[in-house]
Amino acid sequence: MAEAETSEKDSQADYEALMKESAEKRATDAKSLADKEGEKASLEGDLQSHKGDLKEANTNLATTLKYIHSLHTECDWLLKYYDVRKEMRASEVDALGKAKAVLNGADFSLLQTAQSLRR
Repeated sequence: MAEAETSEKDSQADYEALMKESAEKRATDAKSLADKEGEKASLEGDLQSHKGDLKEANTNLATTLKYIHSLHTECDWLLKYYDVRKEMRASEVDALGKAKAVLNGADFSLLQTAQSLRR
């Protein structure tokens, strides 16, 4: 009987120690779970923020690419018609020079009649 009581007391002590360890482990696990849930919520908030930033960056990128395209179009037009514009400017400068000479008293009518007679 004494042996059974001693065995029972040892078993009871082991059981109580096991329950105490289990309670501590559950408390630690619950705290760890709560910390991880908080971290997950924080990371999900960051993810949403980054998604918004990405959307804004993509919009800015599209706007920038559209602007670059318009610049290329304008530059291509300028390069395409450079010679024509250069010739027009030269003839305009020549016409302005002749107009200035007329205003200063030059008479081009004799030159024109002489050129008309040669034809």
